[in-house]
Amino acid sequence: MLDEDPNSRPPAVSSAPSAAAAPPISDSADATASPATASMKLLVANRGEIALRVVRTAREMGVPTVVVYAEQDRHCQYVRMADEAFLLSGDTYADTYLNEDLLISILRRSGANAVHPGYGFLSEVGSFARKVLDEGAVWIGPSPRALDALGDKISARQVAEKAKVPPVPGISHAVTDMRTLLDFAHTHGYPLMLKRTDGGGGRGITLVRTDDELRGFYLNHNAAQGGDLDEYFVERFIDNGRHVETQCGRDMHGAFTVYSTRDCSVQRRNQKLVEEAPAPFLSEDVLDQLRRYSRRLFEAVGYVGLGTCEFMVTPSGKAYFLEVNPRLQVEHTVSEEVSGVDLVREQLNIAAGRALTPAPAARGHSFELRITSEDPKSNLTPSSGTLETVRWPSGPGIRVDSGVLEGDTISPKFDSMMGKLIVTAHDRATAVARVRRALDEIEIEGVPTPVDLYKTIFSDDEFTTEHGAEFAVSTKWLERKYLNREPDSTRAGQPASLSAAVDDTRAPSEEIVIEMNNRRVVLTVPSDVVATLTGGARTRGAERPTQPLRGQGMHHVERKPARDERSGVISSPMQAIVTRINVTTGQTVGKGDLLVVLESMKMENYVYAPVNGTVRDIAASPATSVDAGQTLLTIDVEGAVRDDDAHDAHGAHDAEHKGEQA
Repeated sequence: MLDEDPNSRPPAVSSAPSAAAAPPISDSADATASPATASMKLLVANRGEIALRVVRTAREMGVPTVVVYAEQDRHCQYVRMADEAFLLSGDTYADTYLNEDLLISILRRSGANAVHPGYGFLSEVGSFARKVLDEGAVWIGPSPRALDALGDKISARQVAEKAKVPPVPGISHAVTDMRTLLDFAHTHGYPLMLKRTDGGGGRGITLVRTDDELRGFYLNHNAAQGGDLDEYFVERFIDNGRHVETQCGRDMHGAFTVYSTRDCSVQRRNQKLVEEAPAPFLSEDVLDQLRRYSRRLFEAVGYVGLGTCEFMVTPSGKAYFLEVNPRLQVEHTVSEEVSGVDLVREQLNIAAGRALTPAPAARGHSFELRITSEDPKSNLTPSSGTLETVRWPSGPGIRVDSGVLEGDTISPKFDSMMGKLIVTAHDRATAVARVRRALDEIEIEGVPTPVDLYKTIFSDDEFTTEHGAEFAVSTKWLERKYLNREPDSTRAGQPASLSAAVDDTRAPSEEIVIEMNNRRVVLTVPSDVVATLTGGARTRGAERPTQPLRGQGMHHVERKPARDERSGVISSPMQAIVTRINVTTGQTVGKGDLLVVLESMKMENYVYAPVNGTVRDIAASPATSVDAGQTLLTIDVEGAVRDDDAHDAHGAHDAEHKGEQA
């Protein structure tokens, strides 16, 4: 059964689980056919681009929609397009889009009888799915018990092992002591990846390369000292591996299909930037492994709905299980383009008890580029601001899924993704050329974007395979080749996009655009010279808001002169939420010790001690928001004299270590 064509429907006499005989792990409620979509009223428990995506398909199907919005999203397009909209008061995730009880109360008030969770937020939270089902509403997704089994990374590894799907070599239980880590490292070799059991989307992943780095990780996360070591497990890091996934579906009647494969190897900080379907340059043997393994995983948990099985494919053609994402993913668009199937419609139909649509043969090739408010000049650090200009490309083969409009504000409190550019053509080479054309047409001003980086990627023969080159992209390719300003934190065994450094004293500068003989020229001028020439007046361009990150070569960033700064002040490099303070007042710290854990736009960022010293004062606390430049704590620097001429010791971005020029 497992080795048959995964896109075929089981015969009339089949061992496939049915609605009346679901596997033991499934909830009994999942075996009950849901109301038809004709009587469905849908609550979309999400925001932005994915909420708009669901609303659009629901409207085509004649399904009324209810959406929710935080105050920052009041004027978003998805709010205006829905039939009803309800405010979520508050400005944190916990108060708004992660507030299960508030969302359930809106479900009741609105009279909705189905919930689509989108992706992220509560889409993989079993407790929320149970609350929805307890209200008698339809949950657009797999059962709560399937969510529980697949959501925890350790239990997901155990599911894979029972289903005879090989996971990446690792330890399928939580880390508890240093000896276990060292024994595994000396048996399997470095590098290793330490992963949070509740991770996802690249969160909580640490790469360590030596015994010293492993010991550093252990000391910084020791549960006995209030750390979170027991929330991590370990896997062997597969160098030069490709991240390949299957977009799968399974209905209540046991039918299973793979809509397409995808390659998502172009990543930064273990988060995807460019995806394509179908996954190129894979042998039939690898494709067969992916399909068989995906079917086994879905059947092992009685999965009903759409989901993605993710694998690491080695250069030798071995597929290892990574995880199952039990939801629609950001990159579902490329699977839609090459299969011709509306996957949101498919989700609603499967949830209503209907048979899934068997995937047709793939047609053409499709790329998705995530358009985020991130700056390639500073290793794609998230930014925020107001969208002054938004011009999307158009023409044959161009699709734009966006939840923002010109004039919208990109809040640092929420996701940095503004939209997705999807480009499709009849083959990969033509699709590459079409992407280049689309990137020349796109125009976004007000916040930084990765558009220039994408232009570089789609001109690189190692990615495009032009001029006789072979495809040479792995999960670390982008970081090694184009984002290679490695943070010192990675050498200390930490997964940070930030690392500690003593603040440098480079004078801030500004860009001024002038014309000489009708030719446009850009001048970079020290800020104090501009102030002298203008008498303190600022040009409109200089007033354009930019995320105030120190020492990253970003323009229009005001900084106090070094003589006004105080020694040992550890400042937040970005607007973020403090998730953990790792030190106490009076504690002695060494250079490289973990001080504070921040979360910004769903990414964990770590701030380390740039010098040896003693913690004098802690100005922040967990679960509070901090602005860029806001003091987190102060340190009495060992051997330093605290006076007006001392320099700050800032926990700053890795680019600062390299003396990056503007």
